[in-house]
Parts: sequence; structure tokens; C-alpha cells
Amino acid sequence: MKKERIDMWRLSTNRLIWNRNCLHYYYCYQHEKSNCYHKEGHEATCEYGGSLYMLLFGVVQVVLSQIPDFHNLQWLSIVAAIMSVSYASIGFALGFAQVIANGFVKGGIAGVSAYRAADKVWNVSQALGDIAFAYPYSLILLEIQDTLKSPPSESKSMKKASTIAVVVTTFFYLCCGGFGYAAFGEKTPGNLLTGFGFYEPYWLIDLANACIVLHLVGGYQVYSQPLFAVIENWIAEKYPDNRFLNKNLTYKFPRLPGFQLNLLRLCFRTIYVISTTTIAVMFPYFNQVIGLVGGFGFWPLTVYFPVEMYFKQKNIEAWTIKWIMLRAFSVLCFLVTAFALIGSVEGLMSARLS
Repeated sequence: MKKERIDMWRLSTNRLIWNRNCLHYYYCYQHEKSNCYHKEGHEATCEYGGSLYMLLFGVVQVVLSQIPDFHNLQWLSIVAAIMSVSYASIGFALGFAQVIANGFVKGGIAGVSAYRAADKVWNVSQALGDIAFAYPYSLILLEIQDTLKSPPSESKSMKKASTIAVVVTTFFYLCCGGFGYAAFGEKTPGNLLTGFGFYEPYWLIDLANACIVLHLVGGYQVYSQPLFAVIENWIAEKYPDNRFLNKNLTYKFPRLPGFQLNLLRLCFRTIYVISTTTIAVMFPYFNQVIGLVGGFGFWPLTVYFPVEMYFKQKNIEAWTIKWIMLRAFSVLCFLVTAFALIGSVEGLMSARLS
């Protein structure tokens, strides 16, 4: 069970980090388009290549990846959280303001229409994957809990923090999604801030995109560091006498604290960042990538393993009411996640081949 959990966690983390590379490219690219539309008009053809932004993001992550471990990321995590609340608030406010300006609510209960029934099914499945992606925190739940101090107990603090995080996250997602659809109806873009439902005020759109970029810079590290720790510890334990893997080099710069550089950390993390950046450049698709990652990681990490651990911890006997209900819940979530994954793969391949 433990080995399967770690393997699945590694695969899901890889895909989540690849996705954050894609998103960083997307928002830098859209920032440039926002300025173009402001200068040239809303009907202008504003298209730019975005690979340069991906490469710059990769360079930044190579440097930040040399942060030793998760415990040194407090400042970066705080900045990322502030940026997340900032751009979500801007999206919510702009959607609300647009509904007021329209004077009526656009769209319908059936959602955005499609030419074929099959297209509607694929759109629904991708939307489910997008929703699943909204709650990936289970990947780092235990890592965060490990940084907490007691009293109170880590489990109590984490339970309270998780409840607040889920409530706040759900509030912003529902507000942004609901008011965005109410504002634009059939013309609702895949992303409110960068799909150019909103053109003005352009400076506010730029500010929101800047917040998103900073959030993704921190988010990449928050989700990468646990993976780095698992693999590097495994390698160090397997080859304890290898000087290359275990030797730390100390560097001292004027007016700065000393910095320890580990050769294993430098090589492995640099190769890893290069790999994820390369994959992200090959598949720079926003909604499809989000749906794919959400569909792949939600059920095993957020539903299956927690349920199985609860059975073991509480010694739940088979075929009791609680056992049956939790099993049914797990199976239902698996079917929904599989549906989302299949639709997102179809969307990604269609986008790649079109």
C-alpha cells in the first residue's frame, strides 16, 4: 500500500508540475495580448509566440529548485497564497461588475451549446476534470502537517486549516465561474482573465496576470519539493558511500549568508525542471491540460487512499453500513474521474492535432 501510494503520488505530482509550466506560459502570453488589445483595439489580431516565457520560467525554477527542502519555503508559500487570493478576487469582481453592466444574466441552465452531442459530452468531461484540478492539495497535505508545531496537535490544526481552505477555495471558484458565465453566456472564455471576455481596465487585467505568474512560481516549488525529497532520500540511502551524491559544497558570497550546494540536488533538480519545461512547451493547452491533470490525480489521492487509510485506522469491518457507503462513494468518484480523464485526453489530442 505504501509503495503504491508513493508511486501514484509521484506520477500525479509530475503531471501537476508540468501543468504549472503550461499555465505560466499561458499567463505571460496573455499579458502581452492584453497590452496589444489596449493599444490596437479589441478587434486587432494579437498573436505572439510563447515559448520564450516557458524557457524563462524554467530558468527561474532551476534556481529556486536549489532551495534545500519544504521547510525553507514558508516565505514563497505565503507570497503564492496572497497572489492566489488577489487574482481570484479580481476575477470575481470583474464578473460581478459585468453582470451589473449588462443588466441581465446571460446563459442558461444547460450551459454552453455544442454542434454535436459528442462534443457536449467531451466538454462536460473536461469541465469535470477542471473541477477536480481545483482541489489538488492532498498532494502536499502531509508535508504541510509535518511542518506544524504542537500544541495543539498537528491533526487538529490541519483539519481546521483544510476546512477553511476548502470553503474559501470553493467560494472563489463558484463566484468566478458563476458570475463569469452570467456575464458572457455562450461567449464565456475558457479563462476569464486571459480569454478576453474582459479587455478593460487593461492595467487591472495585467495586475491579475502578474499575480497569477507569481502564484505559479511559488506553486511549482510547493508541489516539487516533496517529490525532490522522496527521490533524493531514496538515492542517498541506496548509495550512502558515494561522495558525489552526499557531499555538500559551501559557498560564501559577500554580505550574504553561506549557501550549501549538493551535487545530487543540482543535477537531479535541474534535469527535472528541464524535462517538465520541455513537455509543457510541447503541450501548451490550458483547459485540456487542467482537465487531464485533475482527472488523473483526483480519485487516487483525494478519495481512494484516504478512504483506505480510514478503514485501516478505524478498523472498519467489511459490509457494515459505513463500509458500504464509503466504498460506493469511492467507486462513484472513480467513474466520474475516469470520465473526466478520457474526455480531457480527447480534448488534448484534438487540440494537438488541429
